[in-house]
Amino acid sequence: FFSRRTIFASNTSSLQITQMANSTTRQDRFGGLHFFNPVPMMKLVEVIKTPMTSQKTFESLMDFSKAVGKSPVSCKDTPGFIVNRLLVPYMMEAVRLFERGDASKEDIDVAMKLGAGYPMGPFELLDYVGLDTSKYIIDGWHSLEPNNPLFAPSPLLNKLVEEKKLGKKTGEGFYKYK
Repeated sequence: FFSRRTIFASNTSSLQITQMANSTTRQDRFGGLHFFNPVPMMKLVEVIKTPMTSQKTFESLMDFSKAVGKSPVSCKDTPGFIVNRLLVPYMMEAVRLFERGDASKEDIDVAMKLGAGYPMGPFELLDYVGLDTSKYIIDGWHSLEPNNPLFAPSPLLNKLVEEKKLGKKTGEGFYKYK
């Protein structure tokens, strides 16, 4: 059993921390601790405070993050927190740009790597994350905010997932892998 001092934290960025906390009797001891992949290399961790998270719990999560060598940032419980709230719509807009035939996926990837200094282009990143994971996130956000155009589903992404072309993990997504 858990002691009364136990802090519950979730690493998810696609589910609401508040909703998970509501399934416990200790919402004040619940927060988000979103690490980035690959965890040993990525310095950032997003620390999520729900309306019920106590200040003591929040400070403990911040202190823990620093103790394990991470640089914590704070965010309220909003879909995707900070990074994925900006990153997922960016990737989806890249797909829409490609779907409209405005640019090739290769040119979009090169443009964002060389023009924005990103380590991967959006299609490379989608394949790395997993197209099924990306679809799950965008579908969940779309159900929360159906009128938000940033969260609109993509017919191409849906088709690739339906065809089990999920990215690197299956050997094919937007690109083919050996």
